[in-house]
Amino acid sequence: MEKASFHKQLLKGIKNMHELGRQRAFELGNPYYCKEAGDDTHYTKELPTGERYLVDIEIIYDAKGYPIEVKDTVLSTK
Repeated sequence: MEKASFHKQLLKGIKNMHELGRQRAFELGNPYYCKEAGDDTHYTKELPTGERYLVDIEIIYDAKGYPIEVKDTVLSTK
């Protein structure tokens, strides 16, 4: 039980999970997609170079229901 409470305490303070996901996406050379205030039904796409776009995304799934590809349509730059 002591271990479980320690892990809960660690996870309780995590407020930068989105930054870790962003960092990992850039390490892999992938864009980072997120929802920001004012995006409505669209997403913000950020490239490792710092370029930012407002995009519509479509997620392509395989036969087992796993996501295999993200197709995006750029609406404007941010």
